[in-house]
Parts: sequence; structure tokens; C-alpha cells
Amino acid sequence: MLKKENKHYKKVVLAYSGGLDTSTIVPWLKENYGDCEVVCFVADVGQEREDLEGIEEKAKQSGASKCIVKDLREEFVKDYVFEMMKTGALYEGTYLLGTAIARPIIAKAMVDCALAEGADAIAHGATGKGNDQVRFESAVSALAPELDVIAPWRIWDLQSREELLEYCHNHNVPCKATLKKIYSRDANCLHISTEGGELENTWNAPSENVWVWTTSPEKAPDTPETFELTIEKGVVTELNGKALSPFNMITTLNEIGAKHGVGRIDITENRLVGMKSRGCYETPGGSIIYEALRAIEQLVLDKATRVFREHLAIEFSQLVYDGRWFTRLREIMLASADNIAQDVNGKVVIKLYKGNIEVIQKDSPNSLFNFDFVTFGADNVYSQADAEGFIRLYSLPARIRAINAKAKK
Repeated sequence: MLKKENKHYKKVVLAYSGGLDTSTIVPWLKENYGDCEVVCFVADVGQEREDLEGIEEKAKQSGASKCIVKDLREEFVKDYVFEMMKTGALYEGTYLLGTAIARPIIAKAMVDCALAEGADAIAHGATGKGNDQVRFESAVSALAPELDVIAPWRIWDLQSREELLEYCHNHNVPCKATLKKIYSRDANCLHISTEGGELENTWNAPSENVWVWTTSPEKAPDTPETFELTIEKGVVTELNGKALSPFNMITTLNEIGAKHGVGRIDITENRLVGMKSRGCYETPGGSIIYEALRAIEQLVLDKATRVFREHLAIEFSQLVYDGRWFTRLREIMLASADNIAQDVNGKVVIKLYKGNIEVIQKDSPNSLFNFDFVTFGADNVYSQADAEGFIRLYSLPARIRAINAKAKK
């Protein structure tokens, strides 16, 4: 079954989802690594509840000695999603990084589990063509380099769903998967992603079967919905004056946003490993928060700071997407984002209507906008005559270039 010489391990912790891939990996590990003990680890980051139903018993039926389910929902939103939101990160200008931002907390929790269990190695079901293998294994290297990593998809000779189903059948592993899997999906409380099916041809428009969470904008309510968000130091803390925990905030906004069809994107992105892939992502609550934060930034950030924050967003999106969370660079960039966010305080009123998010009111105690400065108080604040000297200096390079060019004629 192995394409290269294997080792013997006493205990392996497997990142487990209960799907066909990881159900196959449990007996495969035992068969190929000296009948090692397999501990399944499940990270609850707010995925669909049915995905977790009965998962512990299923793991044991597959051959695992036990299954550990860790509730990471509040920590995920507070320490990862909301911290990333402060930076304004959007991968390739569109993607709110719903899958990528979940990987570091899952990897960290899995490493903690492996160390607590005294495991020799961890294993994952990420393929050799995707980004997740890099994200998981880079995290392990940074957090516990003494642990070996087993990536079955890179070394076994199973190549299709038919072969995986046959393997499960031959090893008496219960599996409800079927031969035909139209879509590949990944979900957490921030988003759900969909790949495969008609999306494999970029000329095909996504059908309504692609979208899982959100109402079609055409079928969304004909009446707009408005609500108020309170923002403190770059974090959304209250909805209509009611304080909510980070997890409850994102899930509540998901429900409101999904009803109005907001947060849908259809993107063909550049994977870290070099190829392009197409996915449809639904991030209703995250999209609302993103717009709310940017609205307060418009009020409180001066021009140079805003430009810097925009550069930070691009760099941070690359860092998250490329699996470099557990690096010194991430600490430095978040320290900068936290400093900028000290002034990002205020309230916004959001209007949702048929797929659109509009900030219709915004206010901040730190606002740099003052209508009096724009129109009155010339003697004390702004003298229009000063503009002449400013413009002359501002355009000096162009002036010198023109003078030199004229002298050469």
C-alpha cells in the first residue's frame, strides 16, 4: 500500500472529519504502521452540526482507540477570525479566507492533543494538490518539530472514491459515502466553500445547488433590513445594543446575512502549490463585519495610515493563505493591526437588500471628519492662500522635468 518504506509508530493522532477519506485512513494507518494506536481528533470550529453527530462512535467503529472532540468555536472567532478582520485581509481582493484561517487553530489543537497523548506522529487527509497540507505541516514544524507527519494521499496507491469505498468495505469500516460526490465542501462558523461539479468548467455559472447557506438575491426579501453594530478597537461587540460573544456574533450575522443573500463570491484563485482552482464561498456574517470595520476606518484613519493598513491587508492575506500563522512575521503584523485598531471605535448602521451590504450611517468618537473644518473657520484651520505654495512644491518634479526637456530642444 505504501509507495515508500514506512516506519512503525506507537500512536498516531489523525485529523478526523468522519468523511470517506479519513474513515479510510484509520484502518490504513493501523495496517501500514505496525498496528499503531490511532486517536482521532475532531476540531469543532462551528461546522454543520450533522457533521459531528455520532462522530465519536463512527471513529471507534473505523478502528480508532478513541475520538477527541474539542470545542474551539469561541477561540476560533475571537483569536483568529476577529484578529484577521482587523487587518482587512482579502485574498486576491475577494476571498475572506474562511478555510485558511481555520487551519492554524485546528493544527495547534491537534498538536496539543498529540503531545498530551504521547503520540509519535500526526496524520491528515489533505491531498498533495491542495493548500491544506502546507498549512497543517508548517504548523506542526513550528509547534512540535519532533512529531512526524503522515500524509496518506501523497504515499498510498488509492486513487479514486471507488478504491476508497472498496478499502472501507474490505476492512469493515462503516461509511455512508456514495460513488458519486458532486461537490467538495468545507464549513466552519465563518464560511462554507464549495468546489467541484459544474464549477470545474469556468464557463459554467454556478447553479443554485452550489449555494448552501445563502438565499438567492433574487429570492431575498423585498424589504431591506437595517441594524446597528458597535465596534470597539476593531472588534464588533454589540448588535442593536446587545452584547454578543464572538461566536454568537458571527453566527447571528450569518443568519441575518444569509436571509438577504449577502456574502456570495465565485472566485478562481491561485493556490499556494501553483495551480488555479475555482470555488464558491458563502461568508454572510464575515462580509457584514468587514464592511462595518472599513466604514469606521474611513472616519478615523488618516491618509498615510490607511494606505499602510491596505498594504498590511494584502500581506496578511498572503500570510494566512500560505499557512504562515505560526511565524514571527504574523506576530509583528498583528501587533501593527492592533495598534491601528485602537482608534477603530464607533457605531454603524447596516442595510441589507438583495445581496447588497450598505453602510448608511457611521459615527466614531475618534472621527477625523469635521464639517466645520471643511467649510468654515478659514482663519483658524485652513487658509486657501496656502494651497499655492503647496501645489508648487507638490508639482516640482514635473516642473523640473519639463524645464529640462525644453532646454534640450
